[in-house]
Amino acid sequence: MKHGKLNNERIAVIDLGGQYAHLIASKIRRLGAFSEIVSTDELQPEKILSSFRGIILSGGPSSVYEPLAPSTPRKLLDIGLPVLGICYGHQLIMHQLGGDVKNAHGKEYGPAEIQISDFSGLFAGEEQWDNAVVWMNHGDEVKTLPDGFKITGSTQDCAFASVADTSRRIYGVQFHPEVADTVRGDCYLGNFIKICGLENSWSLEDFLKAKTEEIQKETINRKVFLLISGGVDSTVAYALLSRSLPRDHLKGLLIDTGFMRKNEINEVKKALAAVEVDLDVHDASPDFYEKLGNVFDPEEKRRIIGDQFLKSQETASEKLFETPGDWMIGQGTIYPDTIESGGTKHSHKIKTHHNRVPKIQELIQAGRIIEPVRDLYKDEVRRLGELLGLPDSLVHRHPFPGPGLAVRCLCSDGSENSSMPIGDFINKIENKKNEASDICDQLIRHSLEGLVLPLQSVGVQGDQRSFARPAALLPLKERPSWETLEKISRAIPNYFSDFNRVLIRTGAKNPGGYYRRVPNRYLTPDRIDTLREADSIVTDFLREKNIYSEIWQFPVVIVPVVCGKNQAAPTKTPDSDAETAGPCESIILRPVNSRDAMTASVYRMNFSLIDDLTNRLLKIETIDSIFYDLTSKPPGTIEWE
Repeated sequence: MKHGKLNNERIAVIDLGGQYAHLIASKIRRLGAFSEIVSTDELQPEKILSSFRGIILSGGPSSVYEPLAPSTPRKLLDIGLPVLGICYGHQLIMHQLGGDVKNAHGKEYGPAEIQISDFSGLFAGEEQWDNAVVWMNHGDEVKTLPDGFKITGSTQDCAFASVADTSRRIYGVQFHPEVADTVRGDCYLGNFIKICGLENSWSLEDFLKAKTEEIQKETINRKVFLLISGGVDSTVAYALLSRSLPRDHLKGLLIDTGFMRKNEINEVKKALAAVEVDLDVHDASPDFYEKLGNVFDPEEKRRIIGDQFLKSQETASEKLFETPGDWMIGQGTIYPDTIESGGTKHSHKIKTHHNRVPKIQELIQAGRIIEPVRDLYKDEVRRLGELLGLPDSLVHRHPFPGPGLAVRCLCSDGSENSSMPIGDFINKIENKKNEASDICDQLIRHSLEGLVLPLQSVGVQGDQRSFARPAALLPLKERPSWETLEKISRAIPNYFSDFNRVLIRTGAKNPGGYYRRVPNRYLTPDRIDTLREADSIVTDFLREKNIYSEIWQFPVVIVPVVCGKNQAAPTKTPDSDAETAGPCESIILRPVNSRDAMTASVYRMNFSLIDDLTNRLLKIETIDSIFYDLTSKPPGTIEWE
């Protein structure tokens, strides 16, 4: 028995390197069928036939015509099981069966409307939903179909958005039905589950029962202490462990890194006391600040934070336990944490999660780590928390990263860099003259000045990590509509891979058209205190205006950029390391709507509320400008680092 399912009552999700391989598997489970990730080196058609009732080929960052691109045995398409190819998987099916796949000469990220031409198979019962929104994320596309296939759906820019060979039950879609932004994606995947004959064959309750038994077997003669951040993931992980273990075999430990939110520790202790968590707090903030003193690279920051977490945990455990070696370390790691760290065989690393640094990997190999919710996505974790009886105040709290405010505080080295007009930048890009002209025309038409900010942030474009520049829009007159802003914010990264984010400035103390990066800005208590105060202002504002529950997550990011040619860098007083007052930072607001953290769309806050919040934040003495991040995921990740 595996996860409560016998024999072959499951669907195989073939990992072809996409960041969404596990999301597909998770979505299939939520829709009522058990799914299992299968790597390409585990593919034996005969075994697949005996072990599964259907096959899904995932997306991926490669091109099917490249020599070393991930592939599957051609015979897999002939064994008689229903097959669904998604994005790269769709292209692979077409390529293997004799169709043509070529570069699309322009990447497509974001929403598109699909016109359905065949209301059977994946689209059975969808007649009233023609023109539904689907989510695109690709650079290649199918140009011709193999024999036996027909077009079942198209978008304005993609003729072969959906195809099918119904006689062989083989289907392909260029879009991603597994993400929440594909409006009818659940119905398309639900229809595939019906085609496989597995409708309503599995539930999260099955997972809870199987996981409880698995934890009890994994911890025989062992005890667990869980590193608790106070967020949803670690709290649900604790509740699941507490259901599975005797109380004296489980302990909670909170490492105070110095990067917690305002009043966070007291609120965490109070909240967890309600679910009878035995919580110890270890103040390690001086150690973290010392290790991160002159570090500005995001990956290096994450590595140091992960390593220091372990060192601080070891120090605390020596005080807590007589025999720390008898204890396992529990973590609230979930699927996106491992996926974006390159957790599947072919997946591209987007960023290293602090729970996936090398030392943690060593402990995983040694059997010293237990991660009860690592197979779940955020919405599943919330549902599991509800099943475990946790209060809504914990289960539906905004997600907060384990490294805390440290990954929302961008740093800079000793070099100084300046912004430049976006028109000057994009007009220099070869073979993009028409696109550059279109962007410039849109900016002029809507009275927007465009700048390339002297920053970089992490993103995900075409299933690959990107580390690119943000474009900033500066309104010269009245702010354009949300529809216009989102159209421009999609077009810029779609046309130009040099960008993975688009912002709009909502206010500034020194409103000019020139921005420069302030050099030598690192993780210091003063900067974190400023960010902590800004974050608190935002949270209080959301609750005051009764919109907290409308937003899935709201990162507040501090960046070392200031506006105005004459803006001086902060100086230090003669007898102190403290910086003198004066604007030397900017704040980026990043509210998003999401369901599973694998995709996200910008939250459309009322403009009057944006202005109110902007004015409150500009009262912070060291803050120069406020920006609002307009970027969906992809191409920008939710967090900036």
